[in-house]
Amino acid sequence: MKKIAICAFAVAFSFVGNAQQTNKGGTITGNMESTFQYLNEDTLIGADQPDSKGLLNTYMNVFYTNGNFRAGMRLESYLPRIQGYPNRFDGTGIGMRYVGYENDFVDITLGSFYEQFGSGMIFRAYEDRQLGYDNLMDGGRVILRPMSGVKIKGVYGKQRLSFEQGQIVHSAGITRGFDAEVNLNLAIKSFKSSKFKVTLGGSFMSKFQVDDREDLILPENVGSYGGRVKMRYGKFTLDGEYIIKEQDPSSDNSYIYNYGHAALINFGYSRKGLGIMLSAKSVDNMSYRSDRSKDLQDLFINYLPSMNKVHTYNLVASLYPYATQPVGEIAFQGEILYTIKRGSKWGGKYGTSLNLNFSTAYGPSRDYSGVNPLDSTGVAYSTGLFDMSDSLYWQDLNFNITRKFNKKFNLKLSYFNLILNNDVAKVTGNAHGLIKTNIGVIEAGYKINKKHSVRAELQGLFLNKVNDEDTGELIANDNGNWATILIEYNVSPNWFFSVMDQFNYGNPDDALKLHYFYGSFGYIKDATRITVGYGRQRAGLFCVGGVCRFVPASYGLTLGFTQSF
Repeated sequence: MKKIAICAFAVAFSFVGNAQQTNKGGTITGNMESTFQYLNEDTLIGADQPDSKGLLNTYMNVFYTNGNFRAGMRLESYLPRIQGYPNRFDGTGIGMRYVGYENDFVDITLGSFYEQFGSGMIFRAYEDRQLGYDNLMDGGRVILRPMSGVKIKGVYGKQRLSFEQGQIVHSAGITRGFDAEVNLNLAIKSFKSSKFKVTLGGSFMSKFQVDDREDLILPENVGSYGGRVKMRYGKFTLDGEYIIKEQDPSSDNSYIYNYGHAALINFGYSRKGLGIMLSAKSVDNMSYRSDRSKDLQDLFINYLPSMNKVHTYNLVASLYPYATQPVGEIAFQGEILYTIKRGSKWGGKYGTSLNLNFSTAYGPSRDYSGVNPLDSTGVAYSTGLFDMSDSLYWQDLNFNITRKFNKKFNLKLSYFNLILNNDVAKVTGNAHGLIKTNIGVIEAGYKINKKHSVRAELQGLFLNKVNDEDTGELIANDNGNWATILIEYNVSPNWFFSVMDQFNYGNPDDALKLHYFYGSFGYIKDATRITVGYGRQRAGLFCVGGVCRFVPASYGLTLGFTQSF
């Protein structure tokens, strides 16, 4: 693959060189991002000092376009990687590279690419640098637009597993598939003027991996297929997608031979001052990887959208987050956004915004009674679409009210009630069963003048004490209650300063009732951003869209640099 990429770049740039003679050169764009940590030991919070003391992650993207041709690459360097990233990331080298050509009919890419079919439940290759996640495809992609409103995609290649000694390490299996989507309002003349908007789509994916087990007969080709529809009429939207995965024994499902399924339904209503969203998801046995032996977040071919709100407040987002369960879950979410119109008694001069959100997830209901243990098919149970058990995985009820009182002062009040099943989505080793929390947040902003402003947050997390019904023993106290205060000061357009203190005042161990102070400042100049931070950071999970990575405790200095060009 490396030789192919080098040859492809040579061919591409020879085309680019010829094109420059007629097009007078192309366009170069890109960006650079670098994070440096110098860490110290802190035995109280469990922070270790690495042998190298300093850690560095650096990335640089360079993209070149000239007419219909394009090429790009990303240089990566981990010397060594910052904390929380996979331990397989090390060295300096090319982590992504591609060449491509595009016109109105065809779009061709050779090398590295990111792509998604539908909502991603059947296929999604993407990068999230905050999570240290990158499952890009290395191979080829073709996109055809044979007529208005019709798009056909084909992908073929291997996924990126890790980056070792400055080189991409690929999955053991091969991934391939195609997707077709038709916008009926663009493709059919009689539909063009219709107020009823409809888009239809269908996908097929397949993975190939050699059967390397002597004790099992493993399918070497595993297919997945499904369809989707998206409709809109006036203020209403409705979309749905359904995916079936064929028999895929793996380490995730203990090598059973059940089929898998995933269904997603979204309904929305929106008008001025009001928005309503309802969603439902049914998932069973949908861990779909290009290597059946991998676990955690490695080599997922698909992506299962989270059915809970993405929180940003520190205590809400990182202490007890919920990670999507690909093995199975039935989840629901509803949200209402309402703005009390400005000028009214309750709306005030600028209006008042209200937001109510509720999400929950349960384990699927599975029937094992009809399964013969001597049956050679390997099917372990039977279940159906939206067959839900009474096993609660997650529940989140949150509400906030935001009001601007005048041109200088605004206030936001928030409440969160979270329940997490730590036996299913484990986030701590100090509790089992359901962890129940109540969290309150007060956020205030004040504009001093045209350049100076200040923002403050006061957060409190109160952990419910749960006792065993039989023994009365405390079973889910974890580390007790927390409080956080954050103050940010901004000097537009260049400077910003912040200080934060997280205090674990409710820890049952008096020696661990610790303050986690962290201060930072930054400078922005055009497309350049420099940040400096120092202090304690507690161990926890960092999650984006239901995908999480563990970040160990640390104490020390962090420098950040970003540049776009």
